Amino acid sequence: MNSQLGLINVWTQGDWVTKTVALLLLTMSLASWMVIIIKALDVLKYKKLAKGAEDFWHSEDLATGLVQLGGDQGNPFRQLTLAGREATAHHRNTKAQLHDTLDVSDWVTSSLRNSIDDSTARLQSGLAVLASVGSTAPFVGLFGTVWGIYHALLGIGVAGQATIDKVAGPIGEALIMTALGLAVAIPAVLGYNALVRGNKSILTKLNRFAHDLHAYFVTGARVSSGDGKVVPMKKG
Repeated sequence: MNSQLGLINVWTQGDWVTKTVALLLLTMSLASWMVIIIKALDVLKYKKLAKGAEDFWHSEDLATGLVQLGGDQGNPFRQLTLAGREATAHHRNTKAQLHDTLDVSDWVTSSLRNSIDDSTARLQSGLAVLASVGSTAPFVGLFGTVWGIYHALLGIGVAGQATIDKVAGPIGEALIMTALGLAVAIPAVLGYNALVRGNKSILTKLNRFAHDLHAYFVTGARVSSGDGKVVPMKKG
C-alpha cells in the first residue's frame, strides 16, 4: 500500500519532467514486454518446426519432404529447401551466365547462406529494442531520481528546516524513479539473453539442415527440365 501511495505521490506532486520520465519508463516497459512475448512465441514456433524438419529426411522424394515440412511460408526449413531446389534448377537449366563460373556446390552454398541470413534477420528483429531498453532504462530512472532530489532540496531550502519527516518523504519518492528504471531494465535484459539463446539453438539446427541439404542437392538432386518439378530422390 505504501508503494502505491509513493507512486501516486510521485505522479501528483511531480512536475512535467518527472511525469515525462515516468511515462517514458512506462512506454519502454510496454515495448520490451511486447517484444519478449512476440519473440518468445516465435522461438517456440520455430522449435516446433525444427522437430517437424526431422521427418523430412524420412521422405521418399523431395516433393513428399516438402509436404512433411508443411505449407507455412514462414517456415525457415521450408524456405531453405526451396532455395536449394531453385538454385539447383537454375544452375543446371540456364544459358551461360556469370554464376556459371561457379560450380553447383558453390552456387547452392550461396543460395542456402542467403536464406539463412534472411531467417537470422527475422529472428533477431526486435532484439535491438530490448538491448536499448536494458541499457538506458536505469539511467532514465536515475535522471528522474536526481531531478526529484533536486526539487526536494529546493523545498527544504525554502522551508528552512531539514528534519527527517521533511526529508524522508520527498527523497523516498524520488528514489522510486530509480527502482522503476531497474524494474524496466531487468526484464528487458533477461528477455534479451533468453531470446538470444533460443535463436542460437534454432540457427544451429538451420545450419545443420542446410549442410544436409547442400550434400543432397549436390550429390543426389535431380530436377526435371522444363516444368521444374522435382522427381524422386536417388543417389547418383
